[in-house]
Amino acid sequence: MRILVLGGTQFLGRHVVDVALGRGHELTLFNRGQTRPGLFPDAEKLRGDRDGDLAALAGRGFDAVVDTSGYVPRVVAETIEALGDVGHYTFVSSISVYADLSTPPTESSPLAELQEPTEEWREAYGELKVLCERAVRERFPDAFVPRPGLIVGPWDPTGRFTYWPTRLAAGGRVLAPLPRDADTQVIDVRDLAGWIVRAAEDSLAGTYNVVDRPTSRETMIETCRQVAGTDAEVVWVDPDFLHEQSVEEWMELPLWLYDDAHRGMLSVDPSPAFAAGLETRPLEETVHDTLEWVRSGEAPTDPPAGLDRRKEQAVLDEWLSKE
Repeated sequence: MRILVLGGTQFLGRHVVDVALGRGHELTLFNRGQTRPGLFPDAEKLRGDRDGDLAALAGRGFDAVVDTSGYVPRVVAETIEALGDVGHYTFVSSISVYADLSTPPTESSPLAELQEPTEEWREAYGELKVLCERAVRERFPDAFVPRPGLIVGPWDPTGRFTYWPTRLAAGGRVLAPLPRDADTQVIDVRDLAGWIVRAAEDSLAGTYNVVDRPTSRETMIETCRQVAGTDAEVVWVDPDFLHEQSVEEWMELPLWLYDDAHRGMLSVDPSPAFAAGLETRPLEETVHDTLEWVRSGEAPTDPPAGLDRRKEQAVLDEWLSKE
């Protein structure tokens, strides 16, 4: 198949290209050429900018298109209009499209609505993804639209999962938020990429929440500790105390949600995706390969997510002094 990947060198797109090349497909990448331009020398490289410079795509046809970098509906629509004949279309959306995430959403749950016109996708991420989906469906009613939860694994630039394997590997006292049995849910980037490529091969249509089955926070942390082979001491801390100490959920302390408004996004039922062909690997493998990537020296040294070690120590000291 002739497959166009919009993006293709950062995280999910990189793995999609890797899988597709491994399965013998002919790849074309469209991006600005600013992130690892030498990556994938066997793929065709088209240079441009989705927001204003689509000349390299004009009239080009492909058996399949994979959009891993669509955030603004106008840009998504303009990209589609620039293309020639396209067979299968994949648009990677997000679990954040739902209006209510306080309980686990299903694929038919109500979607978020944009209240004020904006293209600032970092401020209205879920709402704009909804509109992007609609722009895709107008041209490709049989598009494949995965809505992933937290995507994790090697080459993740955010550190939102990487924090836990690396922190446990570093040893010492590790702060962990209670309750131990709180749900944790991720999707390995390679499993998502593999399903995206197979979906293109099989012309799979439909919208799916794409996450692995939930596990408990304690299981996730203990898995990281065991795979890292460390004697780290996990100290479980009351979430109200963490909130009082100004520890922020999600980005500062990854995979912790203090606010009930989003807690359902870590307890989603993935059975429709599994029934449609999603396959996932053991969490142990994800942790192991993430640590190997970090130890290779290729991971970001200062990712956006993660609790500062000095702040962690200060919070732990205060917590333990109360016991």
